[in-house]
Amino acid sequence: MTDQHDDLADRVAATRAQLFDTLDAIEDKLNLPKQLGIAAAKVKQRADENPVPYLAGLAAGVAVVGGIVVAVLRRR
Repeated sequence: MTDQHDDLADRVAATRAQLFDTLDAIEDKLNLPKQLGIAAAKVKQRADENPVPYLAGLAAGVAVVGGIVVAVLRRR
């Protein structure tokens, strides 16, 4: 009987630990500020390694915003 009790207690403990790990993972995924920080760190690391694609994206963004400003000013 003690063998079965110990086996059951071990399974309950393992299940409880797995549940806590799952809840921690869900909490991490739903923590928006933490996820934004992780994403920003990844982008910064990649930009440090190879800045060309990021500079090209920045230039394209500036061109789009500039085009919108010019179009708005022409309508006036």
